Amino acid sequence: MSRLVKILLGLTAVLVLVALYVLNPRLPAPQGEQSALLYEPGTLDVSREPLELVDTSRGTNRNGEFTGSPTRELNGYIWYPQTREQGPYPLIIYSHGFMSSVSEADYLVDFLVPKGYVVAAIDYPLSHGGAPGGPNVADVINQPADASFVLDQLLARNADANDSLYGMLDPSRIAAVGLSLGGLTTQLAAYHRDLRDPRFSVAVSIAGPSVFLEPGFFATSDIPFMMIAGSADAIVPYDDNAAPIPAKTKDGLLVTLDKGTHVGFTSIASVFLRWVQHPDKLVCPMLLGGLDREGSEGETIITPDRGIGISDAASQPCVMDPFERAMRPADQLMLTRLALYAFLEQTFAPDSGRRQQMADYLSAGFVAENPAASIN
Repeated sequence: MSRLVKILLGLTAVLVLVALYVLNPRLPAPQGEQSALLYEPGTLDVSREPLELVDTSRGTNRNGEFTGSPTRELNGYIWYPQTREQGPYPLIIYSHGFMSSVSEADYLVDFLVPKGYVVAAIDYPLSHGGAPGGPNVADVINQPADASFVLDQLLARNADANDSLYGMLDPSRIAAVGLSLGGLTTQLAAYHRDLRDPRFSVAVSIAGPSVFLEPGFFATSDIPFMMIAGSADAIVPYDDNAAPIPAKTKDGLLVTLDKGTHVGFTSIASVFLRWVQHPDKLVCPMLLGGLDREGSEGETIITPDRGIGISDAASQPCVMDPFERAMRPADQLMLTRLALYAFLEQTFAPDSGRRQQMADYLSAGFVAENPAASIN
């Protein structure tokens, strides 16, 4: 074998090792006894089906060069446990963030579905990363109805004896969960006076904009609500949006991740951004470009209406200076999984003892075992 071939083989081996390290990062595990037990992987095998839905009752607005459409196309996936005997299962309708997609929630799907949850997510017509005419934040006002339409279709399948979802979903245990603009979608779907869907019995907003949502906005429903946010969020600033949540909601919980970021809540961050000092710094230019394209930077996302509890308050994104060292994305995802799972189990677990155990964990154990988190 020639020296050149040996060198090339050696370089190839190094590149393979580097690729394996990059694509398979070390994932943290909680150290506390209760947290470690909750974090154990689920045992149920998972099925995934594409969702290709069309709402013919509503149109898609004109957007840039896109001339609009008389319908709304809602494409995505549903993930569910293969074991029918342990159903029916709680259903989560997940809403992605601005300029993102359904893949954003992979880390939650991989964790929750093997533990006995069903997750459905679609790319919203005008706010996902590949939206015709470019992502448009203003279309968020139409997304609660999209979520309700998806729910309509899934519950219809759940009642159809010839469908693969027959009897798999529990209509009394449905959660709305979303990140960023999807977090706002979740809040609108759960609390907006005219847009809320009473079938949602739990709502979780992960770093969702809420500076303009007043206490009256949240007074339409008493369903359990949780906000999960990072204190170093440069895109949806923590002090403006998340910190006031406990004072705005009757029984809402705020989970704060110390030095957590906005981008740190996405699946991709733990793989490709784990060496970055502050992931939001890399994404801010692209975000500001998208907002500037549609003239939304620094403006309210939805139309103010005091009667509904929506003010004209606004929060400027990406003004953080300096961008200090942030929480590792993998740690952030781990804590998000734990908090979300415990919160869902607190409401959805069939056994009352389990529900009380999860309530106790959230009130004491979670923070005691994970000092980078706090709950108010």
